[in-house]
Amino acid sequence: MTMAERVDEVLRAGKAPYFHGLVVLRSGEVVLERYGSGPDHRLGDSLGHVEFDRDTLHDLRSVSKSVVGLLYGIALGEGLVPEPRAGLVAQFPEYQDLVADPARAHLTIEHALTMTLGLEWNEDAPYTSPANSEIAMELAPDRYRYVLERPVIEEAGKRWLYCGGAAALIGGIIARGAGKPLEEYAATALFEPLGVNTFEWSRGEHGTVSAAAGLRLRPADLAAIGQLVLDGGRDIVPSEWLQEMLRPRVLIDQGFEYGYQWYMGTGERRWTGGIGNGGQRLVVQPEDELVVAVTAGEYDQGQTSAVAVLEAVLDA
Repeated sequence: MTMAERVDEVLRAGKAPYFHGLVVLRSGEVVLERYGSGPDHRLGDSLGHVEFDRDTLHDLRSVSKSVVGLLYGIALGEGLVPEPRAGLVAQFPEYQDLVADPARAHLTIEHALTMTLGLEWNEDAPYTSPANSEIAMELAPDRYRYVLERPVIEEAGKRWLYCGGAAALIGGIIARGAGKPLEEYAATALFEPLGVNTFEWSRGEHGTVSAAAGLRLRPADLAAIGQLVLDGGRDIVPSEWLQEMLRPRVLIDQGFEYGYQWYMGTGERRWTGGIGNGGQRLVVQPEDELVVAVTAGEYDQGQTSAVAVLEAVLDA
């Protein structure tokens, strides 16, 4: 069967009940595009039943982190942010007690980029509960202080621990270096040069956009970001940064590693990409010159719909 036949079979059979959108690029050209319908949310806010089409924005959830990784590289190339090995807490000098804490002196920006901060953090609870560290961060009086003052539980750089707070810190460093909010820098540094004309970035309780989860794009524009990575940055993102960003740096599980806010599959089928709550996926497969963007509404439940569609695409 062709790729389109495989995907349509999955959708007809009800194997992807939460499916919302799919765009597949091969060698830079759209080879498959499908859209669905169903209930959707903007972070925690219900949007009701949505009929999705090419122009419908969709939550990327934690794929937002991977976009932030690109923005850091652009800002680094412009001299707006320090090198990854620069001290992390020192970027927030207003917290003098934390800057002076010897237990945190070894923390670097790289530890945030790789989610190896060695700080207490738990996102296992639902993203509707303050028991979830990311939600607690949003409810705290100061999100950056909340992250940086978490108890030190192990040496940084040793173990990957999923942490939306790491992305929040990176977003804050970019905004401070650029002298403008993260979403404004994203618009001029990445989206406009890429031809992305419409996006939203949901704000947290403090009026600052959620670097970890708040970006909303069309699936076609998410695929365009994947193509940008596949193309080596096209003078938008420094190629040297892409090489650094996509170098596996910490093991998550067998054949599954992490770079700078991007995942890598290092098994037989090599890929890199972003993963977001509810079935948001961006997959870049260099060997096949393939980019796949999937959106879904399986929030806080799983990734089964996205996986079913992805497998239908990649098996073809």
